[in-house]
Amino acid sequence: MGVQVNKNELVAAVAGRKELAKSSLSKAAVAMVIDALLDTVSAELKKGGDIRLVGFGTFSTYKRAAGEARNPRTGEKVKVKASKQVRFKSGKGLKDEINGR
Repeated sequence: MGVQVNKNELVAAVAGRKELAKSSLSKAAVAMVIDALLDTVSAELKKGGDIRLVGFGTFSTYKRAAGEARNPRTGEKVKVKASKQVRFKSGKGLKDEINGR
């Protein structure tokens, strides 16, 4: 299982990048940018749009139909309501980076 990074660790990692050292962006400013990014992605997905970050990937939504599932503890059938789900498809650049190409 991989390492999990929480938001504070993400902010610290982005703020600590050498590319940003010259810009004097504080952790608070980086946190505001990350919050704005996440809010924008969420709002666009809520409207049914897609977010395409070339080389990184695409965030999109799809509708999952209602159905039945089983409670793993009791084995009882449970009705599952239809819902919107978020999908992320990684881009070529991200795949290549992860695979060391």
